[in-house]
Amino acid sequence: MRSKDEVRQDVWRAMDREGVSRFPGAEGRIPNFAKAKAAAERLARHSAWQNAGTIKANPDSPQTHSRRLALAQGKTVVMAVPRLRDQHPFRLLDPGKLDDSQLREAATIKGALRHGEVIDLDQVPELDLVLTGSVAVNLEGARLGKGGGFSDLEYGLLLEAGKIDRRTIVATTVHPIQILREELLMTGHDIPVNIVATPRAVIEVDGAYKRPSGILWDHLQPPQIHEIPVLERFGYAG
Repeated sequence: MRSKDEVRQDVWRAMDREGVSRFPGAEGRIPNFAKAKAAAERLARHSAWQNAGTIKANPDSPQTHSRRLALAQGKTVVMAVPRLRDQHPFRLLDPGKLDDSQLREAATIKGALRHGEVIDLDQVPELDLVLTGSVAVNLEGARLGKGGGFSDLEYGLLLEAGKIDRRTIVATTVHPIQILREELLMTGHDIPVNIVATPRAVIEVDGAYKRPSGILWDHLQPPQIHEIPVLERFGYAG
């Protein structure tokens, strides 16, 4: 089985080579991709999305379209501050409190920080769906992010705080080139996905992987913890 870094590098190179990555290029990030808006629209037709009133969304560029659709449809959106660096690391976007120009801007990273209500973990509402970005996925639900581990940490925090549970749908939007027909390395803290949306289809995956039960403290190093205020406050003793 290939290492996570090998898979990431291969996908990033393939996206740039095939011309499906978008500015500023694929490497080192959750890559923006051609027809990301169409993938968001596909996901929005799925019943899990339509039934969700409150969505936790990642802040990355390819999911901007999904965040904008959610707000336009009257859904509440919760976003984490990049790298969870703030004392109060979440922003709540209530479309009922935003005018049309604010609503469009709020779907961007800078706009969410500007227009979102600053909230702490205990103020996050119960979530109906989690939208996450991906570098690679497979049809068994394995997912690789860009390697920072922040989506996994956010999931663990929200799970332990009772804002989600193991039945909460986890979805992602990707270009088809990011869907791999191979086994992907999954560790105990990695979040599998239930739904993969591409510009042409929505795929309900097999769900072969168990979800983490919360924050796996033994997977973290003290320097990581001390850089994330909410982790220190959440009960870490070390």
